[in-house]
Amino acid sequence: MKKTLPVLIVLALLAALMFCSPQALAGARQALAVCAATLIPSLLPFFVLANLLGALGLPDLLGGLAGGLTERLFRVSPAGAQAFFLGISGGYPLGASVVGQLRREGRLSRAEAERLLCFCNNSGPAFILGAAGGVFQSPMAGLLLYAAHVLAAVTVGLLSRRGARSAHAAPGPAADPVPFPQALTAAVSRAVSATMSVCGYVVLFGALLALAEPCLAVLPPLANVLVRGFLELGGGIAAMAGLPPTPVHLAAAAFLLGWGGLSVHCQTLGVLADTDIKCARHLAGRALCGMIAAVYTYLGALALF
Repeated sequence: MKKTLPVLIVLALLAALMFCSPQALAGARQALAVCAATLIPSLLPFFVLANLLGALGLPDLLGGLAGGLTERLFRVSPAGAQAFFLGISGGYPLGASVVGQLRREGRLSRAEAERLLCFCNNSGPAFILGAAGGVFQSPMAGLLLYAAHVLAAVTVGLLSRRGARSAHAAPGPAADPVPFPQALTAAVSRAVSATMSVCGYVVLFGALLALAEPCLAVLPPLANVLVRGFLELGGGIAAMAGLPPTPVHLAAAAFLLGWGGLSVHCQTLGVLADTDIKCARHLAGRALCGMIAAVYTYLGALALF
């Protein structure tokens, strides 16, 4: 049964694509437009720079400057500071990509990498302030959502340190920085591969959501938003356009931003595919981040709106 059920699901989706190909095509085209207009311009430079800085020795430099703070707060090796700060500034799935790279280089133990995934793979300020704040037509709403998002990540990081071993148990010395031309070539190659993987999942989920449109259309507005966002973050946030920035609506947006959507979880699996990191804690961490961010946002919205 475990093997039969996935096959049946895929066959059902294949049949839906065959019989409803115009709808799926329209959804895929819309997702491609999102990739071209938003994801590729925003993610690709971040991926290139993150990989390049990692190769040039940023984890050691940032670890020296802020590693003590992240070590005391989260009980992770100083190199984990790079994953935390890039994770809250670059957007999904940059944080996971940085964690994976640090693990490949031996700068993080497997246990540390899995704990970092709980709170270092986050939505970026560009998406939250631009897209999420834009749908509510309120810069204040965007700022509130981003502040709650970051505070939720820090909260989950603090919770994850319970029972963790000392960060000094991390693997040994980092490799020497590589020459700049070689680092740049490798960084661009890895960044293009990671960005195309992300776009592939966005297009896939865009087509699947288009197939599900008749079912989603009969749901109440907020339920429609939550179902869409549970599957694909961008579609869920976009579906909130026109809703007023009430505490409940903002809390729902905060949960979706923290959860990230199944599409983001698939993207995370993609950027970690060649590591020994397991993603179970990532799923739990994103769900917890979403719930905590929703509470913070709801309380903040009561005071501001």
